Amino acid sequence: MKSLGFCSQIKLVLQDGSVFYGYGFGAERSVSGEVVFNTGMVGYPESMTDPSYSGQILVFTYPLIGNYGVPQQSYEEKLSTSFESDKIQVQGIVVCDYSFDHNHWNAYESLSSWMKRNNIPGVYGIDTRELTKKLRVKGTMLGKIIVNREPKLFDPNKVNLVKDVSITYPEIYERKKPTVMLIDCGVKHNIIRSLLERNVTVIRVPWNYDITKTSLDYDGIIISNGPGNPKMCKETITNIKKAIKHEIPIFGICLGNQLLALAAGADTYKMKYGHRSQNQPCIEAGTKRCYITTQNHGYAVNTKRLPKGWEQWFINANDNTNEGIRHKNKPFMSVQFHPEAMPGPVDTGFLFDEFLKIIR
Repeated sequence: MKSLGFCSQIKLVLQDGSVFYGYGFGAERSVSGEVVFNTGMVGYPESMTDPSYSGQILVFTYPLIGNYGVPQQSYEEKLSTSFESDKIQVQGIVVCDYSFDHNHWNAYESLSSWMKRNNIPGVYGIDTRELTKKLRVKGTMLGKIIVNREPKLFDPNKVNLVKDVSITYPEIYERKKPTVMLIDCGVKHNIIRSLLERNVTVIRVPWNYDITKTSLDYDGIIISNGPGNPKMCKETITNIKKAIKHEIPIFGICLGNQLLALAAGADTYKMKYGHRSQNQPCIEAGTKRCYITTQNHGYAVNTKRLPKGWEQWFINANDNTNEGIRHKNKPFMSVQFHPEAMPGPVDTGFLFDEFLKIIR
């Protein structure tokens, strides 16, 4: 099957003035956002629907994208196994070579037609190796995909993106005990699926939901992944502080790691180019045990600012940045990587079980 897109010559312009010329596919539309790169080899439907990419233009370093098409997206099917949210979350994508032909037993349509229906532009024909090297040296920067008129430059780090990717009202996924209160900061569907597979009842609540004043009964809290600067989520941080004070068991994932650290009194900082891939090695502190993990984040916890009683749990083997924290005596823990994966390895899925042991 073939989908030609619109194939007009367009350009990607970075904040430092660099210009990359390519050709368009997907939606014929100009966008702006933070330009970041992902080094994964597969999993573009999952990555593109990950809410943590909200506000970002995603560069795929793997040279060929689109060759296996896209599965059918059923809006009636809750928590579809093919996607990590109900829509494409990225601002746009940049690839070296877009495959106009796709072939896979589960393919419903081409990547280009899926993007066109979701009003998301793509650029191909760009030297993504050169682009990635520039982002590694100078750090991630703002940029624009210019198709026709030039868009206003948008900085996703200065706004609260979480409120736009979270749900508005609580949703309950009924299984058995225990019951987990899931703070939705842009939760990936596979976090919910991973809990339901373990027969856990999940109460999914909005990002600013006051979990200490609810009439809903629950045994522990999970803080989800999500996009942007964690310091923009002031209401979430306030609510987590209340949960810490009440000593309610907490497990944070990705953005949840940063939010838990801020609520505990630590600090976060913006990384030069972040971690976005399915091959990040993480070492459990105090051991020689290393796990290969899926990651998608541009901020990290400053462990030098961890207050008394807290300790580093996991460390990135490549750059020694923080990959998790926990309290030495109380039931609070979090990881910077994604134990639910999707896409990527499932080496750390057991962490869900470790948390459930605490609250059962």
